[in-house]
Amino acid sequence: MPPTHPGTGRRRPSDRLLTVLTCPLCPADLAHADCALRCADRHTFDIARHGYVSLLTGHRRAASADSADMVRSRASFLRAGHYDPLARTLAELATELAPPDATVLDAGAGTGHYLAAVLDALPDALGLGLDSSAAALRAAARAHARGEAAGWDVWQPWPVRTGCAHLVLNVFAPRNGPEFHRVLRPDGALLVVTPTDRHLRELRDTVGLLAVDPRKEERLRRTLEAHFAHERTEPLEYAMRLTAEDIAALVAMSPTAHHVGAAELGRRVAELETDAPMRVTASFVASVYRPAAP
Repeated sequence: MPPTHPGTGRRRPSDRLLTVLTCPLCPADLAHADCALRCADRHTFDIARHGYVSLLTGHRRAASADSADMVRSRASFLRAGHYDPLARTLAELATELAPPDATVLDAGAGTGHYLAAVLDALPDALGLGLDSSAAALRAAARAHARGEAAGWDVWQPWPVRTGCAHLVLNVFAPRNGPEFHRVLRPDGALLVVTPTDRHLRELRDTVGLLAVDPRKEERLRRTLEAHFAHERTEPLEYAMRLTAEDIAALVAMSPTAHHVGAAELGRRVAELETDAPMRVTASFVASVYRPAAP
């Protein structure tokens, strides 16, 4: 079990995490200080009761952070196993791309679901999930015994040591190519997951899900080409059987939830009038990139 701070019941982030994180204001080394992390210049960052480290300062908070309702919906949908094939694919790729004792960073980790799957496959690895949503971080900090979580906006320069990571995960999250490259070891790998334009196609018109750009993978490669070489792509497509409750959770956890109110989303799902589970396509691309030489 993860250690806790004496007398507080709070999870204490591992000492190994301190070999990865740096102070976001100096940047300098961080050390444990009661229920916080602190640098030599006394910049102090609280460790939340749930175990994640709050590194965000007020002006750095991301406006697009997932709400508590979105996180609850995502946790419910993932617990039902609908994206388990994707988690297994990432775990299998991780064993090919990283050593058993790897340092794995998850940029935009959400609830830590995919990071936990990768850590299960790498028996001595340390995982660090970065996310700007406090609700997501509460789940991510407890998703795996060897997984840590820190509050951060991944669009900003990361409070992470240069060249510390063997593997960077980026699953349906913002892509900061320069920081991906900086934090990876020269022999490391970047593993990016994006949906294809066939993903959830059965729900697009009926529920009003935002469409996926059919050129998304091409745009991804252009975004990363200055810092990475594309190594290979693993497509994954399968049919899910979703109940009305599953569909409601899926829609509520998606980017559509940022643009449509909860009441309207509920109305659209109710109009599906489906008693039997509905066949819905899950379609992803997992792409492996290697850091380009400086």
